[in-house]
Amino acid sequence: MTQITEETFEKALDHFMRSSVLDLRNAAFIDPYGMVGILEMGEVFKKAGLQKTLHLPESEEVLRYLERMDFFKFAGNYFTLEPARPEIAGKYPRSSYSDVLLEITPIEKSDDIHFIVGRVKERAHSILTTHLHYNEKAINDFIVALSEVCQNIIEHSENKGFVGIQKYHFQNLNKNVVKIAVMDTGIGFMNSLSDRFLLRNDLHAIEKALLHGASRFTDQGRGHGLAAVRKFVHQWNGKLSIRSGTARLSILPKWARGKEKELDLTPFPGAQISILLPEV
Repeated sequence: MTQITEETFEKALDHFMRSSVLDLRNAAFIDPYGMVGILEMGEVFKKAGLQKTLHLPESEEVLRYLERMDFFKFAGNYFTLEPARPEIAGKYPRSSYSDVLLEITPIEKSDDIHFIVGRVKERAHSILTTHLHYNEKAINDFIVALSEVCQNIIEHSENKGFVGIQKYHFQNLNKNVVKIAVMDTGIGFMNSLSDRFLLRNDLHAIEKALLHGASRFTDQGRGHGLAAVRKFVHQWNGKLSIRSGTARLSILPKWARGKEKELDLTPFPGAQISILLPEV
């Protein structure tokens, strides 16, 4: 495959789950969703007692980007890398002028969320103000939305997750876009909500949580986290996509491609969330 992104994730997942080798040698582009997705596949394999081989991209540019996003900090925990020690020359600079809002970062406990919020706050102004033209309120809302999505992993997944955030320029829109990928391989929406609600399938479970504020907890005020995220994304004309189990539900603005509802996807545990925010 030449690209590992949200758009190609289903094809990659179907292939990688059945193959003993994950071959990225021809990959010319891997976005945060693709990187986090590969690591979460590794988490699933690890739980099953498998350590598959990951053939790394031959593209020097892609290797440099994976290194810049801290992909290699975690990939060796899940895969046998081929080559084992990739030669990466001319590494990307790690400065406040970088387009990286957040490298691939694990989420296991509340302290991780404090770290994530702190790191994003450091870089949010330069990236969100300069490239997306967001005002102070929008940046604060962005931080709150990110915190809510990460907190969902701590409270609902019963497992750790990963998050990564990057700014890109979309040629077809002629606009800058920030991509946020947050994933876990926990119990998923269906298992999280099934004790309290009668659910038809994974899609129904996602709809309950995202559109109706359903929560596994009975405490008053619970279940509004994803609703707040949906409101923020809608306000800024963004795209929100949530995948869990065998289904995906997307909130699509006019500029985005894709399907609003997808069923019968390759089974995959946990929740995979994508947020795209365009410049104003």
